[in-house]
Amino acid sequence: MKINKPKKSTIVFLIIVAVLLIPQTRKPIKVFVQKGLALIGPSIIDDNKQSSIADYNWKLKDESGTIFNFEENKEKVILINFWATWCPPCIAEMPSLQKLYDDYNDKIEFVFVSDESFKKINSYLEKNNYTFKVYNEASRSDFFDVRGIPRTFLIDKQGKVVIDKTGAANWNSDSVRNTIDALLKK
Repeated sequence: MKINKPKKSTIVFLIIVAVLLIPQTRKPIKVFVQKGLALIGPSIIDDNKQSSIADYNWKLKDESGTIFNFEENKEKVILINFWATWCPPCIAEMPSLQKLYDDYNDKIEFVFVSDESFKKINSYLEKNNYTFKVYNEASRSDFFDVRGIPRTFLIDKQGKVVIDKTGAANWNSDSVRNTIDALLKK
């Protein structure tokens, strides 16, 4: 029995829909799609459209309860990433963030923020060989009122937001690296 072309496409479509409906295959497929979307680096905000942080009164805490005071990081280049272990776009961009962290963690401040338990976070970090530190919020920030994840900010030494990206991106791109290098020279 020969299957004609319209029937083949219908069968393929039904298989794709079925695979997406199965919970065990849904997340890996979403991560795969997001990795494709994350091949593009984030855009730099035009100088005249950059917002500035007016209030650095924001505190985070690490797993041991040690407080990270955002105020103490004024006049530093800072990359802040809001993420979660269950979020496919977050999972897709993490390898590029780890590569950037490997090369710049002694030059700029990396702040990874999640609202999940440290048990869940640490399990995820260990499983994927990620070495960056993650924080939970100890106080809320009016400026960083994040509604969607992943959301990443790159902030210059004067407190201007140079990049504000919601969704997956390639944070290890030449454009991000060149931007960070330029910010470090200012």
